Amino acid sequence: MADKKLVEQITSREEDFAQWYTDIVKKAELMDYASVKGFMVIKPAGYAIWENIQKELDRRFKETGVENVYMPLLIPESLLNKEAEHVEGFAPEVAWVTHGGLEPLQERLCIRPTSETLFCDFYSKDIHSYRDLPRVYNQWCSVVRWEKETRPFLRSREFLWQEGHTAHATAEDAQARTIQMLNVYADFCEEVLAIPVIKGQKTEKEKFAGAIATYTIEALMHDGKALQSGTSHNFGDGFAKAYDVTFADRDNQLKHVHQTSWGVSTRLIGGLIMVHGDDSGLVLPPRIAPTQVIVIPVAAHRPGVSEKAEELYTRLKGRFSAKLDNSDKSPGFKFAEAEMRGIPVRVEIGPKDMEVNKAVLVRRDTREKIEVSLDDLEEEVGKLLEVIQHDMLERARTFLNTHTYTASDYEEFKDIIENRPGFVKAMWCGDRACEDKIKEELAATSRCMPFEQEEIGKTCVCCGRPAKAMVIWGRAY
Repeated sequence: MADKKLVEQITSREEDFAQWYTDIVKKAELMDYASVKGFMVIKPAGYAIWENIQKELDRRFKETGVENVYMPLLIPESLLNKEAEHVEGFAPEVAWVTHGGLEPLQERLCIRPTSETLFCDFYSKDIHSYRDLPRVYNQWCSVVRWEKETRPFLRSREFLWQEGHTAHATAEDAQARTIQMLNVYADFCEEVLAIPVIKGQKTEKEKFAGAIATYTIEALMHDGKALQSGTSHNFGDGFAKAYDVTFADRDNQLKHVHQTSWGVSTRLIGGLIMVHGDDSGLVLPPRIAPTQVIVIPVAAHRPGVSEKAEELYTRLKGRFSAKLDNSDKSPGFKFAEAEMRGIPVRVEIGPKDMEVNKAVLVRRDTREKIEVSLDDLEEEVGKLLEVIQHDMLERARTFLNTHTYTASDYEEFKDIIENRPGFVKAMWCGDRACEDKIKEELAATSRCMPFEQEEIGKTCVCCGRPAKAMVIWGRAY
């Protein structure tokens, strides 16, 4: 009965997706709510996923020449105000420190919502010559944005992320780095998180405040909403001019650097939940799962069963991230708990299995049961983890493809947005008024202008004037 109750506590995805999501982050013990509204405690199970994201991305960054640094938490108001467009974009979300101990501060200090200004200030003192370039830095930190509406992992007032900030001698080098990092994010999402993404450029309306161009990877959640899963910005020399970041070039002329910025955050954990989770809890791809395989003895009170489970665990933990559940809970409860936590493979061993030198492997993603010889256990588990990783990506890709629609006129566009949740491909004239109308009337936004452009029509879906680009539209988190 206990195991049934554990699963019953999760609201069905189809019944109430928002409640289902909240149930999972709580029941799988990924997070808890903090005493300050909009802030969250990331619990060990949630933080372990973030550590794996961090470890894998950090390795990929460093392969491209990135070095890690750390910038201060606080930004003087005068420093923030130097880049007008940037400060205007963040002003409504900034949290301010006004006192140091009991003394009022002479100047307010902002808790970083992002660190462009800090990096620019540092670069203005640190870069002198073309020999100092490029600077390819990244920091892992938290930022604070005073959001009105919050949801665990997806939008909280403090979140963990990485932010890369680079400085280059030429516009070409900056653009190349901007696209390079977007590709790192896209490859990571597909290869590790098993989440397919669409790569493209944001419109002027949706780009980052202060950037000349913003590029994004957009993923589709199970409820048909988009999740912006990573962004990469080309700043040109706008920030460099505002903060006087110059260098002496080879021709001995003083020039402004060209900068980029790129980041992903703990919202990727929200994406993992909403792309792969089901009504029994988390479903984690093996390459990101903190625990890849769990050994559960069945009829552990019978002679030799617990010992055999311990032996199998010892064998498996040498090659995989493994756990043994030898608690006194019922096997049914243990199965439900392992499913709730999204552990990719469950190894069941009981007296009857031992008699025939076999174990049962259970896939979390499909619940398929596979009998394997104990002699081949490590090899079979390894193969199964690869199959699960592949299958989860393919299922998510099929979902993305079958929930991406094409609209040729406004009526069709409106019908899809309101009745068939997903991405909508439609042509756009390039006029912000059309974007504003779509957002106002349909609560949908332009997600990106994909790199892989298709001419699905000649006229704008909104106004009927000549089209300039195909845009992916949708409702989003």
